[in-house]
Amino acid sequence: MSNNKINKCALAVKLGLMVGAFGLTMPVMANDAAADDVEVIEVRGIRASQEANLNAKRFSDATVDVVTAENIGKFPDSDVGETLGRISGVAVSRQFGQGQQVSIRGASSQLTSTLLNGHAIASTGWYDQQSIDRSFNYSLLPPELVGEVEVYKSSQANLPEGGVGGTVIVNTRKPMSLDANTAFFSVKGDYGSISKKTDPELSGLYSWKNDDETFGFLFAAAYAETSYQRNGIESLLGWGDIVPTTFEQERERTALNATFQYRPSQNLDIGLNLLSLDMKANNANTSLFVMFPDDKDAACEARNASGTCTFYRRGADDENPGWGQTWARIASMSSDTVDLNFTYEADSYTLKGRAGHTKADGGTDLTANYGFWLGQPADYAGTYDATGKVIDINIANKHFTADDFQANLGPEGWSLKKQPNSDEETYARLDLSIPVTLGVISEIHTGASWSNHEVKTETFTVDMASTVPNNPASRYYSGTVSSAAGFTLPRAHLGNMIADANAAIANFVDTSIDYRSGYGTIKERNVALYLMADYFTDTVRGNFGLRYVRTNAESDFFNFTGGVYDDVLSTDKASYTEVLPSFNIAYNVTDDVILRGSLAQVIARPNYYDMFSRSSFSGYADGTPGNEVVTKGNVGLAPFKATQGDLGIEYYFSSRGMSSATFFFKNVDTFVTSGQLLNQQIGVVDPDSGEDNWTVATILNGKGGDIYGVELQTQNAFDNGFGYVANYTFVDASSPSGNYPDEIGRFSDSSRHSLNLVGYYEADDYTVRVAYNWRSAYMMRELPGFYGNREHQSYGSLDLSAGYQISENLNLTFEVVNLLEEDSVQLGVAPAEAEVIDEFKNGYPAWFFEGERRVKFGLSYRF
Repeated sequence: MSNNKINKCALAVKLGLMVGAFGLTMPVMANDAAADDVEVIEVRGIRASQEANLNAKRFSDATVDVVTAENIGKFPDSDVGETLGRISGVAVSRQFGQGQQVSIRGASSQLTSTLLNGHAIASTGWYDQQSIDRSFNYSLLPPELVGEVEVYKSSQANLPEGGVGGTVIVNTRKPMSLDANTAFFSVKGDYGSISKKTDPELSGLYSWKNDDETFGFLFAAAYAETSYQRNGIESLLGWGDIVPTTFEQERERTALNATFQYRPSQNLDIGLNLLSLDMKANNANTSLFVMFPDDKDAACEARNASGTCTFYRRGADDENPGWGQTWARIASMSSDTVDLNFTYEADSYTLKGRAGHTKADGGTDLTANYGFWLGQPADYAGTYDATGKVIDINIANKHFTADDFQANLGPEGWSLKKQPNSDEETYARLDLSIPVTLGVISEIHTGASWSNHEVKTETFTVDMASTVPNNPASRYYSGTVSSAAGFTLPRAHLGNMIADANAAIANFVDTSIDYRSGYGTIKERNVALYLMADYFTDTVRGNFGLRYVRTNAESDFFNFTGGVYDDVLSTDKASYTEVLPSFNIAYNVTDDVILRGSLAQVIARPNYYDMFSRSSFSGYADGTPGNEVVTKGNVGLAPFKATQGDLGIEYYFSSRGMSSATFFFKNVDTFVTSGQLLNQQIGVVDPDSGEDNWTVATILNGKGGDIYGVELQTQNAFDNGFGYVANYTFVDASSPSGNYPDEIGRFSDSSRHSLNLVGYYEADDYTVRVAYNWRSAYMMRELPGFYGNREHQSYGSLDLSAGYQISENLNLTFEVVNLLEEDSVQLGVAPAEAEVIDEFKNGYPAWFFEGERRVKFGLSYRF
């Protein structure tokens, strides 16, 4: 439509590519006629992708960064999370070898909203030691399915609420945007430096449309197997133990995407998008408890400020050897989405709508534990030094096999359980845009959205069979596997462990204290209305508006009073209403310089784990003393709420070059926090450890604190094929120390400094790209979960990618992630008086995981 103001990122990408092709300098705004003449131009190569990203940012009314695929099936990095981590102000969490979750501008990753093609996508985790939250697990999403990703750092009224940090919109491809009979196929090998295995990856895409361009369809698929191994040293001071551990996981990821477009007239476009994501994540976590001191005081030669032993000397005549054990888990997560959408463009208005359903299932389908004394006491004679950032274990023997177990093994009855989770949403949205001439106001937008969201979590224990398998350790361990600190451990035979665990189970039960503790539901109904106006002059553009949000929530749970659970469900209900103003402005100081600013109020709803009204037990009957925790949730929590703004200047010194500086702030008025008290009696005794002292955790609202920061970035691409991207972010994210049991007064996941450096060379037939990502220390908080609250030390990853064009259609690719094998080092940094356990205090080296280099090589074919 000739009277529509051009401010859409997709159109900016096309205009930017046209400008690059003709070597012109793009003015900040284009005229209306250009919109009618634009043809779809496919992005190809690193420089074209960078140029598309640059122009999308330049033409946006809000503060937005965009990452565009370099070609069909070719995203800049090997996973979407890693790519997002290249953007200024964005940091990525890599707990299990991939970029799983992202945080924006100093806010926790749980305060980042992720949308697929503009709508919510259901997501669960596969690991029973992690809480259920609202963050999206990017390891589910293959980069081959993605066309572009938009990162909104500022808000606007027509943007769905939910992101205090920011909003990430992942856009898949559409058939009408590609040539008919476009096809892509790729095969890769993925090698891990720790697992020593090479695994397959396959992906493909086919897109078709008829000659009249009234109907088209696109099918895309990706499949990957990954033998992932994480070697670490964990601390379990409740036992007085230092634990070399090896986590082995056989990942199998499948992604299927089908998109249909029907365009019966020039005015109407109807789309149907089907997406199925599935990951099987079966794993075995083998640990060796190496200390077991008989007399801590006599053998301890140094202690930290909390009184925790940091240098221990063990003799050859101590009574006990080490304890070897494996947690075997069958785990998975899946997400399926059906989205129907339409756009109708009349002469005087544009109407858009979508409705759909997204559902995820995940969690642990079965857990089992096998363990017994391993080796002889003399094997463990030596020193255990925890005075540094990584525990140094120097003992007589570090090599153990199945033959070193002192007795037969069987599945431990107390460990057998399953913990399924589900996440489901039905949604609908309608948007109306009306071009107007009301002074500087050029377009009015209004709309409404509705969603019905349901989350459920359960924990099932078992009735044991009449006979429980008891076999030589050689049935459950076959060969050996490397571990951290130079250890070699028996390699778990996961198949036999799971088979015998199932044989030991008569049936799963839903009447135990575990089930009632672990049962919880959330039903959340959200309604939003908005009104927004675009304004536009020769030198100024932007938008302003209001968004109204109404949320009703309820939670079903088994009430816990007097040390017992009720037999019938109770229900808590709550509701809240928010009105969220927003304002964005872009001022063209010159044709090449833009002064950009924004101001808004934003919310992020509380995490589901915190909203469950249940009193949930963790650490109950798990064989580990000192980690018994009961947590009381609260469905009536108010959302995280912040007033945020930014002010920046952008200088576009060429069609491919830009430098910018942006100051931003977030004042978080409403915050969800937790408190906990150690050594409390609640009328329950742990049947396994005999402990009656519990940690009691409560979830409540508080004041969040202030985030201030600066983003600096620059990029350019030269005619000789070389190019670079560089950005630096400084964040001061302070929060009252009372918000956290660790009493560390800064936001979770927030690094004070982060840096990205990317350099590349692109010729006609080959490309080389080197990228370095670094972030300073940040707090990881998972209390009351097993891994707790600890500080991840500074982390940097050097990555390399290259491609060679064998022919017009055939391309050879090579990628290396974490070339220098950077380790993950995590310290307990809480002060001595904090209500947390000893491994999370005074710089104790709580967790350490060896860095793994991933190498991928492959062939791709396009036509």
